[in-house]
Amino acid sequence: MILVGIELMINAAILNFVAFGKYDKLQYGGQVFALFAIVLAAAAVAVGLAIILNVYRHYKTINPQKINELKD
Repeated sequence: MILVGIELMINAAILNFVAFGKYDKLQYGGQVFALFAIVLAAAAVAVGLAIILNVYRHYKTINPQKINELKD
């Protein structure tokens, strides 16, 4: 749920960057920052997916109640 909250905050920031970017007609700063924020969101999703896949590969489940230790 934490990753979903982070994604929602990043999407809100992207929306603000694009909306207020209309006042910067010369350099398109809002759109450039929005592009970087989209890349950041994609990287966060990739890291979250990698964590879930590694936990599933090790424990054969992604249920947090069945995973009782994180040591090898």
